[in-house]
Amino acid sequence: MGNMKETYTQKIVPELKKSLNCKNMMEVPKLEKVILNMGLGEAVQNIKILDSAVAEMAAIAGQQPVITRAKKSIASFKLREGMPIGCMVTLRGDNMYSFVDKLINVAIPRIRDFRGVSSKGFDGRGNYTLGIKEHIIFPDIDIDKIDKVKGLNITFVTTGKNDDAGRSLLTLMGMPFKK
Repeated sequence: MGNMKETYTQKIVPELKKSLNCKNMMEVPKLEKVILNMGLGEAVQNIKILDSAVAEMAAIAGQQPVITRAKKSIASFKLREGMPIGCMVTLRGDNMYSFVDKLINVAIPRIRDFRGVSSKGFDGRGNYTLGIKEHIIFPDIDIDKIDKVKGLNITFVTTGKNDDAGRSLLTLMGMPFKK
């Protein structure tokens, strides 16, 4: 699985440099980090859901996640400031490349009725966010042991200056965008 980094430096960088008309190697956009976030509104009533989410996120990412807490109190959601409501993990370096490889080559093909990921998830600065409705598409999750199917957000942070640079980087890495 760890050959995504070599593929990036040997094949993707020269192709990006040519297609984006970069004069310098440092101008070529690269993947800076990948952030996985799982927001669990149900954790307000049932704190056990958070424990299983942390364990499942650690299995998916290969790295221990941190628990995120509420920034504000919202009375209508019975939410107080500081209550745990989710978990997240930031991947960099080799962990990031092996996760991206696993996501593109193993997990995304397991999505039911898949026709490509939306290209509307770009933020204007070359970063891309992808929402996944079922975390069970990852091979690291044992379907028999999960209590509830959860969704997660995956954000790809690139050094690209605009959406086109980020899109061409992710396309060359193998991200299946809708045509």
